Amino acid sequence: MTTECTQESLWFSRQSGRDVVARFDGGNITSDGGGLLLGEVERRTGILRQFAACFTDHREAEQIEHTVEELVRQRVYGLALGYEDLNDHDELRRDPLLATLVGKADPLGRDRTRSRDRGAALAGKSTLNRLELTRPETAASSRYKKIVLDGEAVDRLLVDAFVQAHHRAPKQIILDLDATDDPLHGRQEGRFFHGYYGHYCYLPLYIFCGEHLLGARLRPSDIDASAGALEEVQRIVGRIRSRWPRMRIVLRADSGFAREAIMAWCEGSGVDYVFGLAKNARLSRVLGRELHQVKLECERTGLPARVFKHFSYRTRKTWSRARRVVGKAEHLPDKSNPRFVVTSLSCDEWDDRALYEDLYCARGDMENRIKEQQLYLFADRTSTATMRGNQTRLYFSSIAYLLLEALRRLGLKGTPLARAQCHTIRLKLLKIGAQIRVTVRKVWVSLASGSPSAAVFARACVNLRASPLRT
Repeated sequence: MTTECTQESLWFSRQSGRDVVARFDGGNITSDGGGLLLGEVERRTGILRQFAACFTDHREAEQIEHTVEELVRQRVYGLALGYEDLNDHDELRRDPLLATLVGKADPLGRDRTRSRDRGAALAGKSTLNRLELTRPETAASSRYKKIVLDGEAVDRLLVDAFVQAHHRAPKQIILDLDATDDPLHGRQEGRFFHGYYGHYCYLPLYIFCGEHLLGARLRPSDIDASAGALEEVQRIVGRIRSRWPRMRIVLRADSGFAREAIMAWCEGSGVDYVFGLAKNARLSRVLGRELHQVKLECERTGLPARVFKHFSYRTRKTWSRARRVVGKAEHLPDKSNPRFVVTSLSCDEWDDRALYEDLYCARGDMENRIKEQQLYLFADRTSTATMRGNQTRLYFSSIAYLLLEALRRLGLKGTPLARAQCHTIRLKLLKIGAQIRVTVRKVWVSLASGSPSAAVFARACVNLRASPLRT
């Protein structure tokens, strides 16, 4: 990528008897040559095209240089490539490879309308900013920020992308729910101090099925962790069953979601569940004999000991019926560690140990998916003044995650990176130096010859080219 830095020489220490001199004069060179794979993923999935359709553009058509789809592509590709800040795009707009991925017919920006924009084919931060800050009541008569996002359409897209990723209906899916903290450092709308996390934050709700993201809802933090979860689950389950009516669905979450309303709805809707259950004195008494047994075993061997037991349990006030609870009686060398889960699944399907260790504990992998999105796709960059603007940023991060998840699923199968996290994929496959040459008929991309991931990159390209195009 070219820059406008002063072309003065940068001198470094001598190496092997030679002077080492650097200058920013390489011409059309990008550090994101691997972004070509993201473009192929989009052609196979149509994720960004569908996301762009969630916006309504009230701008005057004859005055538009950057369509909504081009703006959406630029912003999402930027996030996937590691550019979290809109300010980054004031330089990225000069990158001819990114312009090619976005779909610009003039990737070098030679024919821009205004002379000051020539050489920069893409939009700058001020134009991209309109995607995030437009108010829902904006109309064609408004003077500024005329691009309006339909959040409900994005919610539907997240579920539709999951369905589109399957050639046939799975026999069963497990939906994982979890809440996490999103620290805030300003006075954003909806900010509250959360005593458990010890800072001001939002409390977003995530819903995953394996590696597929199905829901991402920004919420204030002065609420119960399960607030709004039932409505999200009803929406997602309803949309999935409209396509796969006989699908078996299991909800899985920690004790923050073991609420009567959620469990009763599941029982009335043919949805199974397995939730953590906060321990209390009554539960511990039921497990008393087993806790004493494992304590003696731990003292005898010096090793952790555990046994499992199921029983019927009902709270005194909040539950409408008795339910199956599985207790884990565990003693560690330094303490007793009882744990409990409540479930609608029968003993015939899942014995106590398998239910806890194999089914319930597997929910921990969802935390890795949340970390991918928050740490590496910048879902926690919620610094706009309004909840709506920050929810829009969360949507952009979510779409960037879908794009990289599709690259992992379609392009990296059978490669050493088939299970890699987003930041590893970015480092090894996307951050590849390349020289760009634009001719009348072709865009030539000369990737760095010394890339250690060249073989994996080539295999990913072959895999993607073998996947059907999405029309």
